[in-house]
Amino acid sequence: MSDHDESGAPAGYRASPDGPGLPDANSANPATLAGGMAAAARKAGLGAAADGEPLTGVALLAAMGGVRGIVEAILPGLLFLLAFTFTRNLVVSLIAPVVIGVVLAGLRLAQKQPLTQAVGGLVGIAVCAVLSLLSGKAEDYYVPGFWTNAGYLVALVISVLVGWPLVGLAVGFLMGDGLAWRKDRAKRRAMQLLTLCWAGLFALRLLVQLPLYFAGDVDALGATRLLMGVPLYGILLIVSWLFVRSFYHKLTPQEPGES
Repeated sequence: MSDHDESGAPAGYRASPDGPGLPDANSANPATLAGGMAAAARKAGLGAAADGEPLTGVALLAAMGGVRGIVEAILPGLLFLLAFTFTRNLVVSLIAPVVIGVVLAGLRLAQKQPLTQAVGGLVGIAVCAVLSLLSGKAEDYYVPGFWTNAGYLVALVISVLVGWPLVGLAVGFLMGDGLAWRKDRAKRRAMQLLTLCWAGLFALRLLVQLPLYFAGDVDALGATRLLMGVPLYGILLIVSWLFVRSFYHKLTPQEPGES
């Protein structure tokens, strides 16, 4: 997932280059944890839904990190795939994403953006490149993505099983609902469903991409990774956006004097 907050993150918030940030477990006070969960939802692209913005192409683009965020999410993997497809040379193919990663990080540093935002993507690219070089297999460039998807999948499913769906926590704090939604049966079920939808995204990626990895089909794996990255994320973001907006609008009583 891409950056959605160009300002600094609040205390207790830890950003991830591959997904929405999660509150730091070492942050003890509830206000910090609440801020972290709300920031996670904003980083995932749901901030505009809470702010009452209509779902337009411009708003959706902004929620996904803007043109820059999308380019940063797609370009390294695309360059690796193109280079390997045409050269079949692993070293040459790895140079392309590393170079573009350095350039993108340099641009962010030049604009005095937070260090985590500047180097986060570069670190991810470097890990992919190192794993691939160590094994000598081009398909291992995509292994960290499997770890990331599996981690999110496990966390989301466990959160539903224990009755604390993570998407519900994030949306609750973002919408100013706190933990009150857990006392509302309809809201609780809705947040469980939405959390499972996001878990389904990560599960689908693994189900489709792992067989290609084990088959050593780098071309198909790379193309599938791109198609199931930003585009699939965008579709689920639209669904989540409409779901949250309509659900909270429907269940939130009007203030006195409102027509």
